[in-house]
Amino acid sequence: MSLHVVVGAGPVGLATAQLLAGRGEHVRLLTRGGRGPDQPGIDRIAADATDPVTLARHAHGAVALYSCGGPAYHRWSTDWPPLGAALIRAAETSGAVLVTTGNLYAYGQVDAPMTERLPARPNTVKGQVRAALWADALAAHQAGRIRTAEVRGSDYLGAGAVSPFTVMVLPKVLAGRRASVPADLDAPHSWTHVADVARTLVAVPADANAWGRPWHVPTAPPQSIRALATRSAELAGAPPARVTTMPAYALRLAGLVNPAAREMTEMQYQLRRPFVLDSSAATAAFGIEPTATDDALRETIQASSAPTVD
Repeated sequence: MSLHVVVGAGPVGLATAQLLAGRGEHVRLLTRGGRGPDQPGIDRIAADATDPVTLARHAHGAVALYSCGGPAYHRWSTDWPPLGAALIRAAETSGAVLVTTGNLYAYGQVDAPMTERLPARPNTVKGQVRAALWADALAAHQAGRIRTAEVRGSDYLGAGAVSPFTVMVLPKVLAGRRASVPADLDAPHSWTHVADVARTLVAVPADANAWGRPWHVPTAPPQSIRALATRSAELAGAPPARVTTMPAYALRLAGLVNPAAREMTEMQYQLRRPFVLDSSAATAAFGIEPTATDDALRETIQASSAPTVD
């Protein structure tokens, strides 16, 4: 049994902690409030992961450190740098392999399927933040201070997944109501299953050949928002999906009062044009096949329909 430290108990952090514990590993799950599942093998710890001394103490003796948390969308520029620095410091003092849950923002707007070979050319503030985080970790790796890799996925499906589809479309579809989303409804878009993110995160520390580079999470073939909505209604036994395109000005107006909507404005290129991830390298390296979209949708629907427990 080895010690693994997971920072963050969002959908990816939970899936990663539960996967590791299910394999008989010892997991420390760090959140500000000490939340997480009551499961054998998982120690729920209340801690501020931006404090490098605190994080390093909890990472002592760990074989791997997983960055699965993150600040609120509108606080990335201020809150991510200290968290990234604390993660690097904890990896350096503990010797744990640092595996970060990333995304595709650093590539910026591209006109072809995204591979790990693309350079970082962010065209948004949040893309610049993500690019800087990886650059700092990679520099520490190349200097021999730490061992690290980044695991990148597209918009999520699965239990607890938060994406434009799960927030703005799926609840309306399940309720038989019209949904409006600021997107090209027919543009191909990659959707990554949360469980596949966890499987990739866990595979990376065990393979020294995987360190020092990014990996794309094995992801099913792209589907448009319209196709995803249509299939969701079919799987849920709901009325036929009705989805419309929200005009750009409506998103800007919403952003006047809603910080999350305001932050979506600069990311519109991901929804208004094809946004496709090539994950063939990770499938070849780790033997991980992506979860079928229907299965990912079933899990998402079931989680969305489950009663809330206080």
